[in-house]
Amino acid sequence: MSIRYASLAVALLPSFAFFGLMMAQDGPDSVRRPVKRFSRKVLVSGLAHPWELTWGPDNRLWVTERTGKRITRVDPTNGEKRVAITIPEVVAPGSQDGLPGMALHPGLLKGTGEDFVYAVYTYVDERRGPHAWIPDPKNPYRSFYAKVVRLTYDRSTETLGKPVDLITGLPAGNDHNALRIKFGPDKKLYLSFGDQGNNQFGNFCRPIESQRLPTKQEMARRDYSSYVGKIIRMNPDGSIPRDNPKLAGVVSHVYSYGHRNPQGLDFGPDGTLYSTEHGPKTDDEVNVIRRGGNYGWPNLAGLQDGKAYEYARWSDSTTPCTQLRYDDLDIPASVPREPESAFKQRHVEPIATMFTVEDDYNFSDPACKGVDVICWPTTGVSGVEHYQAGPAGIPGWDRVLLIPTLKRGSLYVLPLKADGKAAAGPMWRYFQSENRYRDTAVSPDRRTIYIATDPDGMVEGRGGGMASAMESPGAILAFTYEGEGEPDPIAAPQPVSGTRPPAGVPAAKMLNGKPPRFSAAQVAAGREAYTARCAVCHGSTMTNGAYGTPLAGDYFKNKWHGQSVRSLFDKSKTMPPADPASLPDATYASLVAYMLEMNGFKAGDAELPAGGEALDSMAIR
Repeated sequence: MSIRYASLAVALLPSFAFFGLMMAQDGPDSVRRPVKRFSRKVLVSGLAHPWELTWGPDNRLWVTERTGKRITRVDPTNGEKRVAITIPEVVAPGSQDGLPGMALHPGLLKGTGEDFVYAVYTYVDERRGPHAWIPDPKNPYRSFYAKVVRLTYDRSTETLGKPVDLITGLPAGNDHNALRIKFGPDKKLYLSFGDQGNNQFGNFCRPIESQRLPTKQEMARRDYSSYVGKIIRMNPDGSIPRDNPKLAGVVSHVYSYGHRNPQGLDFGPDGTLYSTEHGPKTDDEVNVIRRGGNYGWPNLAGLQDGKAYEYARWSDSTTPCTQLRYDDLDIPASVPREPESAFKQRHVEPIATMFTVEDDYNFSDPACKGVDVICWPTTGVSGVEHYQAGPAGIPGWDRVLLIPTLKRGSLYVLPLKADGKAAAGPMWRYFQSENRYRDTAVSPDRRTIYIATDPDGMVEGRGGGMASAMESPGAILAFTYEGEGEPDPIAAPQPVSGTRPPAGVPAAKMLNGKPPRFSAAQVAAGREAYTARCAVCHGSTMTNGAYGTPLAGDYFKNKWHGQSVRSLFDKSKTMPPADPASLPDATYASLVAYMLEMNGFKAGDAELPAGGEALDSMAIR
């Protein structure tokens, strides 16, 4: 089926901004072939979801481990790891929370008394009370927030300590948190927030508020809920800078708005702020962030070109949203829809998209074998780094952006014009792999690019479709420039230090066992648990998730046909990745029952056991 993709929520307030020049990329293949050769090695592996990667003034790589709840320093010569701090307060129940963001103070180790490191992380704050939209007292996101802390580095012990809360009670949820933090040349901190994944998957009945701006009343009571879908700017003590833009009559931390999931932030040497942002199914964006700028989401995706995107407001459905079943391709008639042309407010356009396609693009191609997300034009932009070669760096990269991607497992290189405010041509695609690239850092000689990788998730295989496993999970890879010319054929990097990841669990033998048995009550309980905990990654239909493999349809059939229910039950207990086996066995049994029902099996009177030998005798056929 070839239809226009329609998406998401409602936006209300007036905006301000600019129109800019943009380089429209036409698709994942409209990039230049690599023309430079790099050596590659695995510097270190075994990291717990590395997220921020920064070259420090001590000539060490500083990395946050999102689910490891720690900041680690890595020696780039031999991969030796030293933990600078573990923060027990960090809570990481899902795929986009924990300890992601970190920024080093420019005065760190400069003898100025400013040996500070700033971190942003998610935590539980019972004092602030639960979120009204989460009635389940067992939901880990019920009293879930983010905070920014300042840490002090002790050079004698090579550790961080003395945490000081700068700002607490910031918005956080189970999806699209962003939480990239950067120290600007103006001595201010910049922090990105996503739209919380509202109006899609398990959050589809909650409106997106990327266009909603803070009120005076909210600022007076330090209510930061309107900061979703924003990039904020703060003083190093967490306070609001006096010269921040006045938006809707209010000066707040908000610097720009109308964002979806801006995971990348970086400054050029002239102070230009760049951001990369996840698009829905098309139009990942590369933006220049302007003071007070409106970036159009959710009314716009990429350019205001009317291509392959409409804005569907699920929360405004004439049929109560809670009675609907979310599907991002088949939108019910009760859900209001708007074309991009309906958005009349001034806005800032991206300098590049990744990638724009026409209205008739097929987002559900059978060639994708049930993993549609792999075939979408988006790349999963996860970071951005401004790069200038200088006299000794990589020739020809005089002013470019380095853009690591998750789904495409590649580093894209975007050339910039001399003023750095616009793209200067198509991108190059480098280091294609079966890895999810999370963030980059560059050595002082400008010749080695370090890339942090996710330990799990979905990534495009080199031969098309989805890769079965990460090549170098939870690693830092080092790519060193060796000269000009087309690269050698890509081979999996070999480790220099650390340990290899454990081998995957072998597939179960084909069985001719009994049909699965489970009850309707288990299906109902499994549906509730799935919506609360799993839909954000695997999608509301189990086939439309952007972060987790499909759990229904052709993919499920190909993977699980002929295997035992025990295999499926044991696999379910490895979830969520950040906290495996954290749910009661009865909940995992209910989740398996719901998966089976979604794949055509019928509920009966007997319950699916939560373990035991009976699971071994049931076959998925």
